[in-house]
Amino acid sequence: MSAQVRDDRDASRYVIEQGGQVVGAAYYKRFDDHIVFTHTEVDEGHQGEGLASELVQSALDDTRNAGLRVVALCPYVRSWLQRHKAYQDLLHQPA
Repeated sequence: MSAQVRDDRDASRYVIEQGGQVVGAAYYKRFDDHIVFTHTEVDEGHQGEGLASELVQSALDDTRNAGLRVVALCPYVRSWLQRHKAYQDLLHQPA
C-alpha cells in the first residue's frame, strides 16, 4: 500500500497517510525563514515500515522547495539529517 505525505498547515504538521488514514506526523513551528521540527511519530502498528523516513524526506523536500532552513529539535529529524548528507545544507545557522 502506498503512502501519501501532505502538509496539514492548520495543525502545523506534515502527515503520512495509508489507505486514507493518518498513520504518522512530523510536527513543526514555521517562521519567515525557517521551520523548527519538534516531534515525529508513527502509529505503533506501522513502526518499522520506513514511514518515518519517508515522512521526513518529503517534509524536507517541501521545506527546500519553500526556500526555508531547518532547525531539528526532534531527535528523529536530527538523526535523519546526519544520515542523509544531501539534506544538511538545509540546517539553519543562526546569525
